[in-house]
Amino acid sequence: MPHVAKKNKKVFITGGAGYVGAVLTPYLLEKGYKVTVLDLMIYGETVLKKNPNLKIIKGDIRDIKLLSRELSGHEVVIHLACISNDPSFELNPALGRSINLDAFTPLVEIAKKNLVKRFIYASTSSVYGIKKEKDVDETMSLEPLTDYSKYKADCETILKKYITENFTPIIIRPATVCGYSPRQRLDVVVNILTNLAYHKRSITIFGGKQLRPNIHIKDMVRVYEILVNAPKSKVSGEIFNVGYENCSVFELANMVKKIIGDDVSLKSSPTDDSRSYHISSKKIKKILSFDSVNTISDAINDLKLAFKRGLLPNSLTDEKYFNIKVMQSLNLK
Repeated sequence: MPHVAKKNKKVFITGGAGYVGAVLTPYLLEKGYKVTVLDLMIYGETVLKKNPNLKIIKGDIRDIKLLSRELSGHEVVIHLACISNDPSFELNPALGRSINLDAFTPLVEIAKKNLVKRFIYASTSSVYGIKKEKDVDETMSLEPLTDYSKYKADCETILKKYITENFTPIIIRPATVCGYSPRQRLDVVVNILTNLAYHKRSITIFGGKQLRPNIHIKDMVRVYEILVNAPKSKVSGEIFNVGYENCSVFELANMVKKIIGDDVSLKSSPTDDSRSYHISSKKIKKILSFDSVNTISDAINDLKLAFKRGLLPNSLTDEKYFNIKVMQSLNLK
């Protein structure tokens, strides 16, 4: 389903210098969009390259004056900014609530007031909790297990209330993203396993049977562009799961070993982490003709190449690759 960027369509991305944002922003610029990124830039100020069609605002999504000043003139908001995984969230629950939940309604209201037409919200597939069903689709009940996923579910409910003829809310529930980014995360499952395999030649698997849905970062950014341009009638108020493969942690570790090398040893260890997620992405394929074109193996290969080229120095020790370590050292309020 080809989508052509309207010339100079203006997109406002919160968290546009984060793991996904750092791939999405240049992707949209290359396609001819004008992009404004609002980000605290806590993972480095050089993540995004300068571009005449890119405006970078170093700032906080909780800054209402800043939002009121900067959102005007944008047609689309893509809201990625959040404290983005359970351990980072648990480190400072008050901060997590403040950014992930309390800041949400003001952001939506200011966007709407400034005549933003479309608001795309990155929720999470973990809102479903643990389900026994094989295909967890968008109609199923939400049973979030953590405050992080509870607040994501709350924001979905809030956003849907704002739907009007002139304001199109869209919610996506992505799987865990994997692969290489200029703002690399090495604290998500495929990336963790690849990093350990490449540098330590050994992986310890905690549990192993838990399912983890994943999506390649290049496919993730394609989804956002499709949602920017999809006909309003197909997406307004809709929720879309976005994933590629539901694999067990054991299967992921074996994929990594196959690509990184036979000398990589796999060890297993018991765990009390019962989180096991699996999702169906049939709806987005049916309605928007979206299908993944990149595999988990591609993501592992991309990371292997990045390590080989020295693009991710000190990947086992540098805190910038691990959200919780950055959060601990920053002491954000």
